[in-house]
Amino acid sequence: MGDSTARTDKEEPLGLVPRLKGQGYAREDVEHRRRWVEEKTACRLAHVGSHSIPTEAMRGNVENPVGAAQVPLGVAGPLVVRGEHARGSFYVPLATTEGALVRSYERGMAAIARAGGAEARACLDENRVSPVFAFGTVAEAHDFALGLGEVFESLRAAAEATTRHGKLLRVEPRAVGREVIVDFCYYTADAQGMNMIARATEAACRWLVGARRARDYLLMTGHCSEKRASAKLFAGGKGKRVVAGALLPARVVKTYLHATPEGFRDLWRRTVVGHLHAGAVGYNGHYANGLAALFIACGQDAANVVNSSVGVTNFEVTEAGDLYASVTLASLTVATVGGGTGQGTARECLEMLGCAGAGRAPKFAEIVAATLLAGELSMGAALASGEFVEAHETYGRNRPEESNQPEESEQT
Repeated sequence: MGDSTARTDKEEPLGLVPRLKGQGYAREDVEHRRRWVEEKTACRLAHVGSHSIPTEAMRGNVENPVGAAQVPLGVAGPLVVRGEHARGSFYVPLATTEGALVRSYERGMAAIARAGGAEARACLDENRVSPVFAFGTVAEAHDFALGLGEVFESLRAAAEATTRHGKLLRVEPRAVGREVIVDFCYYTADAQGMNMIARATEAACRWLVGARRARDYLLMTGHCSEKRASAKLFAGGKGKRVVAGALLPARVVKTYLHATPEGFRDLWRRTVVGHLHAGAVGYNGHYANGLAALFIACGQDAANVVNSSVGVTNFEVTEAGDLYASVTLASLTVATVGGGTGQGTARECLEMLGCAGAGRAPKFAEIVAATLLAGELSMGAALASGEFVEAHETYGRNRPEESNQPEESEQT
């Protein structure tokens, strides 16, 4: 029976979800919990209960499992990438319920392919945790910050003793009054790695306290910008810094995007002003759309869309009158091992891209950047040409009452 155990109503007198003895990942336990939720909510969970992921495989990814959510999955492509790690044509899985999204990204991919492909490069690959240390005076805090370099090797030994893959690269102290925030900067290989480096940093902090270098500490301060948008991300060090760009001849822009290079440039100038007045962190059309769809499809931590969407899109007109489009992602947080990357559909979607398993995270990052470039081109074209609303009317509206009409079914 695995985790299956006896169950009684008095186990959860407040109406909490049944915890069960053990952890409750056996198929029978998940079914029991789902039936309990159905009774409590008077809702039939037939689709939630129909899934291909073995319930035992959910351990470590979710608590109180009752089944699985299902999101429509589309494929866009070919995306032609000329990267350092990603080279060739790729068909990109996008999980979304937003109509017009897949078609939009595919249009941008088509334009990039006609132009010979997108260059992409992963420039920096790090992750960090930022604890804070408390002291009695500003002088003590200042001395602690200055002396961290002297004990770095001991810190590294303490941190790396907790992990086989994480490597402590450096520490960056910042005195703030009589406290010191310290960025512990790591290389995490193909994993997203926050759990890994949080554990490693905890060990390093305890060493500092034990060695009487610090009085106490708080492990998380928010300074690392994990799952937060901040200007600090532009300096790098939180995930992968990735760039992608493509030179699109004016004829390609006109034929496939129904716009002109000058139209893109004017769009960029006018919308940059809007971003500035809004106090936006970075500039882009809709990074979050492609990131969310890719993250859900490929088993990434969807909350990292927040920091991963901090970046800058640029549209330039060359001396020859062509369009050069580029995206710079300051904090792309993706993984090809660990987390949800090894389960069910996520594993299959990564395999579709040739990005499943160890050694593939830089390749995946370059594909993600090129995909977002395609999305920026398509959305920019839709706005510059005045086709934005029409496109969403055609592809982006779910009209169940009209689903039997032939002309609508042909459009969607």
